[in-house]
Amino acid sequence: MHCALCIIAMSSCSKDLDFKYHDIDPLTVIEAELTPGGSRVAITLTTPMDEPMDRTRLTDATVTLRDLSTDTEFLLRVDRDGYFTDPTPGIPGHDYRLTVQRGTAIYEAETHMYPPTEIVSLEFNWINMPYDQVAVLQAQYLDDPSTDQECYWVKLYRNGEIYSWQEQDDRGAVDGVATFFTMTSRRDTDEEEDDEVLFDGDEMTFTVTQISKAMHDYLEALQHDSNGPAMFTGPRILGYFLASSPVSRTITFHPDQIPEYK
Repeated sequence: MHCALCIIAMSSCSKDLDFKYHDIDPLTVIEAELTPGGSRVAITLTTPMDEPMDRTRLTDATVTLRDLSTDTEFLLRVDRDGYFTDPTPGIPGHDYRLTVQRGTAIYEAETHMYPPTEIVSLEFNWINMPYDQVAVLQAQYLDDPSTDQECYWVKLYRNGEIYSWQEQDDRGAVDGVATFFTMTSRRDTDEEEDDEVLFDGDEMTFTVTQISKAMHDYLEALQHDSNGPAMFTGPRILGYFLASSPVSRTITFHPDQIPEYK
């Protein structure tokens, strides 16, 4: 009886909760990628949770990239969008060190550059769910069966804008082929959320990039809002350095042409 009265009392009144977040000084964030098309590095700062995100790119730094396999160093220069860039292609099989100096702080990260994989197939299928039919997008790509626990970063783009992403490893690969699948849009688009709905003619681009185990764990931590491995040495910092060869394939969504999954 007393419990019921407490529940009624609690539900009959409301009060705004004023959460006090632990404020810390802004942290530097480095997002760096090296591909066969060259290198690009973005440097930003974290922002408090109760303020709009500030994506202003910082340019008051010196950024260098060293090919450890040839002992060659490149100085990255700032482009018109605030990225540090260099057009020198990354070479699969080589090891690289990225160094960022900002003021007295020096941050460094090393990684191996991975080769491209090959996308074998990309297709939609309708599956029956209790509430509706749902279009499942499935992709298959090659995985080297001679090595253990290769890791990948899979990204989906809808008409050029990011749709979803996830990290994968090759524990589910069969005969050297890894599979990715995700549920996308319901057939009844009126009942679908805007961030998931697909319309006839939408282009879905599947991109897969081989990554290190440390990068896989970093992305997994992001997915679960937990602590991940430190990717850089130096003062406290967030971010990553990725060297790889992404490959992509695009499929057009035509709901009337999608077969049902058998």
